[in-house]
Amino acid sequence: MIKELLLKNRSYRRFHQNERIDEQVLFDLVGLVRFCASGRNAQTLKYIIVNDIDKCEEVFRTLSWAGYISDWAGPCEGEKPSAYIIQVNDDSLGKNYFCDDGITAQSMLLGAVEKGFGGCILRAFTKELGGIVNVPEGMRVVQVIALGKPKEEVVIDDIKDGDFKYWRDDNGVHHVPKRTLEELIIK
Repeated sequence: MIKELLLKNRSYRRFHQNERIDEQVLFDLVGLVRFCASGRNAQTLKYIIVNDIDKCEEVFRTLSWAGYISDWAGPCEGEKPSAYIIQVNDDSLGKNYFCDDGITAQSMLLGAVEKGFGGCILRAFTKELGGIVNVPEGMRVVQVIALGKPKEEVVIDDIKDGDFKYWRDDNGVHHVPKRTLEELIIK
């Protein structure tokens, strides 16, 4: 079952923008992180939920998308995320969140897939994001999880000739090269 969720959990960058995500679903996704491992058990990460249409548009304007696809500026109108979970670190609890950011983001994305949604983790955003989502004093944005109903097909390919860059084919299918199991295990 976990393998099926992992295979469905791709970095989606195009969504059915008009299919909104209910606030309770977003609360449920954040609720999953309560059960995740945390370095020193400090639990320094907190979350800002955005699903208001106008606020989503403001957040969207601060983001950069898919750096390897140079001829694509990001989702067009009708393909933008319908919600965001902004991950912030509460520096008053500790400035080092170790690897908690990845653990919790992956957990929320797996939860999203289970509910029929998909998402993408973004670390490319402008400084303006903090003001748009009212990040409290003493906290800083770590990453953004864009969410929505996926509107694109994403497939996994084996890496060929060492090229790990994702790409889109002529049909708009997003290809993500992954290392083979044999490459991952050191004997």
